[in-house]
Amino acid sequence: MIIEMRTYLLKPGTVPAFMERFAEGLPARLQFSKLGGIWHTEVGTLNQVVHVWPYESLEDRERIGQAARKTGKWPPNTHEFIILQENKILQPAPFSSPLKEEKYGNIYEIRTYTYVPGAMPTVLERFGKVMPARVKLSPLAGAWYSAIGSLNQFIHVWAYQDAGERERIRAEAQKKVEGWPPPTREFMLKQENMLVVPAACSPLH
Repeated sequence: MIIEMRTYLLKPGTVPAFMERFAEGLPARLQFSKLGGIWHTEVGTLNQVVHVWPYESLEDRERIGQAARKTGKWPPNTHEFIILQENKILQPAPFSSPLKEEKYGNIYEIRTYTYVPGAMPTVLERFGKVMPARVKLSPLAGAWYSAIGSLNQFIHVWAYQDAGERERIRAEAQKKVEGWPPPTREFMLKQENMLVVPAACSPLH
């Protein structure tokens, strides 16, 4: 299983129109495989849309992409809104559940940690030890590490009801979950995060 994460930077004010056209074209795309989730940024770099797609393999991704394009309805006609596009191929962490249609929360936090080369096995091992206790406080929508694109990245996506609940649970996790956050800063080069809101057509809500 692999995850394709696509991030688009849009022109200011065009997110609603982008989402509308994306939703219009989505039924044609869903004939071939499922959407994992789609969000737009609320905090962080604004006017960004992030969408994730699960595939069995790179070959599966290529085959499905070709079939979807032949419909003439995918990709949606959104090019006029897009400034930049970024694409990553991710692999699920051992403790990450498969993406599914689920209402987890009203906002999601996407955290991206970049580590020194060669550290990812240790990072995943240390997160894996404490993750069962951490997910009792709030849902982990997904946890992945980069295979193609920006390398040495660990991306974890958390769901909350609102920003207030996020602050409360993060504070609670540090007090109640022994070993959280796991000690990986010795390998860490950069931390990034964004708060995102799911689109109406997103399987993850």
